[in-house]
Amino acid sequence: MSDPTCKVKVLPRSSTSRIVGFDGDTLKVKVKSAPVDGLANQDLMTTLSKHLRIPKEEIEIISGHRSRLKTIRFRGIREDHLLRLLNR
Repeated sequence: MSDPTCKVKVLPRSSTSRIVGFDGDTLKVKVKSAPVDGLANQDLMTTLSKHLRIPKEEIEIISGHRSRLKTIRFRGIREDHLLRLLNR
C-alpha cells in the first residue's frame, strides 16, 4: 500500500486557518500565518493534523516547500478514508 498524496494550494494571511475544500483535484487551505520562515507551512501542517486527527509526523510536504502549490504525503491512512475526512 502506497501512501496517498494530495495537491494543496495554501492561502496565507487569512483571518482563520481552515480547509476550504477542493477546487478540481487541488485542496485549498487557508492559514493565518504569512509565508515567512516556514510559518505558513507549519500552520498548514497543524491545520491538516487537527482536521484529520492524525499526528503532524504523518504528514509530509514532498514538493513546493517555497510555493503556494504543494504536494503533501499522508502516512498511515488509506486514500478513500483521507478523501472522506477532507470532504467533511
